[in-house]
Amino acid sequence: MGVKDDIEERLTAAFAPSVLEVVNESHKHAGHSGDDGSGASHFRITIRAAAFQPMTRIARHRAVQAALGDLNQRIHAIALDIG
Repeated sequence: MGVKDDIEERLTAAFAPSVLEVVNESHKHAGHSGDDGSGASHFRITIRAAAFQPMTRIARHRAVQAALGDLNQRIHAIALDIG
């Protein structure tokens, strides 16, 4: 299973989102700092879930990071659009 699949699986399990889009943007960062050559270093995530409604923006980001767990060590950058 690839990193993108791992992200989708973990976020689905944690939040049961109504919208989840995970886009691998690593190719846009080839040769830049943080590019480890794996092709799985930079991601854009759009997620919508009822679980986020009572949370502040910071709490939402922390919740997503917590759900990703050890994947945070393998990913250089994540752009989040949470609602």
